[in-house]
Amino acid sequence: MNISKTLTKFVRYIVLVIFFCLYILPFILVVLNSLKERTEIISNPLSIPKSFNLANYFSAMEKMNFTHSFMNSLIVTVFSVVLITIFSAMTAYVFVRMQNKLNKFLFFLMVASMIIPFQAIMIPLVQIYGSIGFLNSKWALIYMYIGFGASLAVFIYHGLIKSIPLELEEAAMIDGASRLQIFFQVVFPLLKPTTMTIVILNVLWIWNDFLLPSLVLIKPEERTLPLSTFYFFGTYSVDYGLLMAGLVVTIIPVIIVYLFTQRHIIQGVMNGSIK
Repeated sequence: MNISKTLTKFVRYIVLVIFFCLYILPFILVVLNSLKERTEIISNPLSIPKSFNLANYFSAMEKMNFTHSFMNSLIVTVFSVVLITIFSAMTAYVFVRMQNKLNKFLFFLMVASMIIPFQAIMIPLVQIYGSIGFLNSKWALIYMYIGFGASLAVFIYHGLIKSIPLELEEAAMIDGASRLQIFFQVVFPLLKPTTMTIVILNVLWIWNDFLLPSLVLIKPEERTLPLSTFYFFGTYSVDYGLLMAGLVVTIIPVIIVYLFTQRHIIQGVMNGSIK
């Protein structure tokens, strides 16, 4: 019996190791190729670099105007995530505590909107907002991210707020707290695990997003990091060394954020799905 359990655990471990290697292999290849010269990458992209040269990184950061692009990505990500989090939590709170036919209809409308693929509305989106001169600005991009990200956040918050005892709010109301004070001082602190989950998911999405910024941001000075990396693709050729280096420096910040906050993801999702 013990031998059978040990063998089963060993097989599971081997399968997990194989899947992990398959998952991490593309990232390892990107890092290795970012340290090679272009000719070396073309001749054998799977080989180990003959010499670990960081010249591609310095050249890529200079050509993609890394500092400016990084600040654009940071501004878009921070403002979008903060506004999505606050507005979605407040909206979900209203839907839960002020139940009426209109709020129920609006909630189900927001949930239903999540099944509409972005590709189905991206052309009308660009035409409508382009006609009123609302494109080519990172603030317009932030506005769109709020619209696209709010539905999922409201849905997640909605489940957790339903599990918060109403007596806590009634006690605060007896002490003279207003509805706004009750939300920010009583309810919102209890939403921390779910808030961390929403923050992490939206940071990963917005920081790495390419399609929506490519439709909205045209001017070079407004480009985010994924857009700046894309312009290493030429019309007839690609400088793979610079491209790989640009990809690595683009994803490093979000990897750091994820490593420090990953423990909150499962906890937040579980709390949001209790009811």
